[in-house]
Amino acid sequence: MAETKSCSVAEMALLGWRVGGEAWVWRRQLRVWEDKMLRECQTLFLNITLPAQTSDRWQWQPDPEKGYTVWGAYQLLTTQDAVTLDDAEGLIWHPQTPLKVSIFAWRLLHDRLPTKANLVTRGILSSEAHQCVSGCGAVESAHHLFLSCSTFGSLWSLVRSWIGSSPVDSHTLSDHFAQFTY
Repeated sequence: MAETKSCSVAEMALLGWRVGGEAWVWRRQLRVWEDKMLRECQTLFLNITLPAQTSDRWQWQPDPEKGYTVWGAYQLLTTQDAVTLDDAEGLIWHPQTPLKVSIFAWRLLHDRLPTKANLVTRGILSSEAHQCVSGCGAVESAHHLFLSCSTFGSLWSLVRSWIGSSPVDSHTLSDHFAQFTY
């Protein structure tokens, strides 16, 4: 959206990246949430000064020596998820499971459901609109909705009794998922 998208960081600094600076020229008027993000960005830049005679360059923080590689990005993404998903990972894509159920399970276990907490993080909802839809007053996250909400979380005990499963309460979403797949 920026008119100055081909500028280097040094050129942006010279144009002025603080509030009212000429570095911020847009092709269209910013939406409210975009303007809020811009203000946050400008606040971060307040105390930054660039060293003279330093060239701009891209640097891949996880591996500054080799730089970005697809394999490196894949390793970074899969090792973080493997810690939290343990046994549930292999159960998501079972061949007898309908695709839409597998996709929902993957989104649940990777915290990609459109909960109010995620929508606030993405700037889609305001930070005041994060309370659970049940009215319990807690932040609406996947963990809350599926495990700890007094309204929706309590439904799982009814489901367990209906299917004849043991009444063990799970503390993580992956344990909760695995409990119902066995």
